[in-house]
Amino acid sequence: MADHLTGGCYCGGVRYRLDGPRRDIIGCHCSQCRKTSGHFAAMTSVPKDKLILLSDETLTWFQSSETVRRGFCNRCGGNLFFDPAEKPTISVTAGTLDLPTGLRMTRHIFVKDRSDYYDIPAD
Repeated sequence: MADHLTGGCYCGGVRYRLDGPRRDIIGCHCSQCRKTSGHFAAMTSVPKDKLILLSDETLTWFQSSETVRRGFCNRCGGNLFFDPAEKPTISVTAGTLDLPTGLRMTRHIFVKDRSDYYDIPAD
């Protein structure tokens, strides 16, 4: 895996670099992720100090709960970051990563909260 990955929102107002190792992709089916992404959220994560913002002119943070804020682009609406205050890592939406990522989706969480229009394979 490369030492770093880059990514950003659709319009380019937010660009970032992830330095060092990343976690493989986790699919989160909780109601907040569904509401902010339009489906389930597929995310990797890195230590917070390994997320380098290259451009953040359109980055807006939304406090979605007492302990979590979510970063999105206020121009194109791109869902970018999930930042839990109590954890040393920040999650980054996989769809905003530039290709190739070298990452794989390895598990799903909050599956019982998924919507009723899709199934998740048992494997």
